[in-house]
Amino acid sequence: MSGPFVGTSAVVVRDGDVLLGRRKGAHGAGDWSFPGGKIDPGEAPEDAAVRELLEETGLRASGVATIGWTSDVFPDDGLHYITLHHLITADGVPEVREPDKVESWSWHAWDALPGPLFTPVRALVDTGWRPPA
Repeated sequence: MSGPFVGTSAVVVRDGDVLLGRRKGAHGAGDWSFPGGKIDPGEAPEDAAVRELLEETGLRASGVATIGWTSDVFPDDGLHYITLHHLITADGVPEVREPDKVESWSWHAWDALPGPLFTPVRALVDTGWRPPA
């Protein structure tokens, strides 16, 4: 098992819906995931969430708040991540900026998330966290 590595997620909520992308390529292919990725050495976690959001969707963050963290193990890939989740405010229409990593972006009600969910998304749901009303 490699890790734990430190990753970040950008949980973008708009009108009660959360932004999810259908993963492809690396581990979790076919799963629904928040924008996010590895934190670069020396990078603040919230800065990494903002950077990943821009790189993956083209959305520019206008607000960032820490949600919490999850411990995410990917046994089939031999990976372990600690994911730091951030609630992010952003305007605009998400675009697929990294087509080798994400198939599409779409908005989903928190109480009706599609499956399968990427491990960090499922772990955050399991904590009982909910988007603010």
